[in-house]
Amino acid sequence: MRALARVPVVLAVALLIGGCAGGAARTGGAAAPKPRSDGSDAVPYDSATVFLWRFEETGGTRVNGEGPNPVTGTTGTETRPDLGRVGGARRFTHSIDSFAWSAYAPGLETPREMTIEAWIRVDAFGQYEDTPIAGRWNPTNADQSWLLAVGGQNLTPPLAALPSPGYHNDLLPTGFQNRSVGRLMFAFQPERASLTRAYFSNERIEVDRWTHVAATFDSKVVRLYLNGRVDAQYAVGEGIRPTSAPLLVGNLFDSRDLTSFGGDLRVGDQADRNPYYAFQGVIDELRLSRVARTEFPYVR
Repeated sequence: MRALARVPVVLAVALLIGGCAGGAARTGGAAAPKPRSDGSDAVPYDSATVFLWRFEETGGTRVNGEGPNPVTGTTGTETRPDLGRVGGARRFTHSIDSFAWSAYAPGLETPREMTIEAWIRVDAFGQYEDTPIAGRWNPTNADQSWLLAVGGQNLTPPLAALPSPGYHNDLLPTGFQNRSVGRLMFAFQPERASLTRAYFSNERIEVDRWTHVAATFDSKVVRLYLNGRVDAQYAVGEGIRPTSAPLLVGNLFDSRDLTSFGGDLRVGDQADRNPYYAFQGVIDELRLSRVARTEFPYVR
């Protein structure tokens, strides 16, 4: 299955290398954002918003959500409040218990159109295939819908602490592994029986700099945005598979390993607790929408 799953990814990367379908625009050099905004860069809530996590909480493990049926979340014990691009944000660390999680709800399904976006500031690129920003993507194929992530360094021992478990090897075709580092990645499982699709930005995300990232999907085109501008776009021709996968932010592990035994939500001791895919940095203003947005006027 893994060998076959590389085929559509190779096609996507070929588009990326030879010029993206539809004449994608590059981001160019954006001015460095201020460390803390006056609020004008806040992501708005509107009727197309499924949920919006502003990460303004100053303590505890609850994440409050905005939306028609507000999706709330729970953070792991190894995250903490921090200054964001807009007010407060959440800092994620190199730990298996660094995450934000929400149980599955039917309202999370966006099979025909969607936009997933956030302000992020990356401290370091991950050692392995990627580090997720957000996704509904358990390691098992039957429980995967979509994933937004930052490409990792694809290191092996002795440069990496341990060998990768290889959960996302299928998303990185042969010859592209060392070129994916720092690139925004959007992946999804097609609704029909088919192979995983994965798409990458042309430009790399900069470390220690606030960047607005977004991926949009309308069943025809995937577009990747950096700082409000189209960076890459790819033709697709199918919807996203509905699953029972929960929402997981800032990490990747099998959510069935989560336990609240002892109080806080954490990954149980029976699981592999090495933080292979832990996002290292700050995430702010995370929003999922049920439309494929084309403008981000609040990004300056």
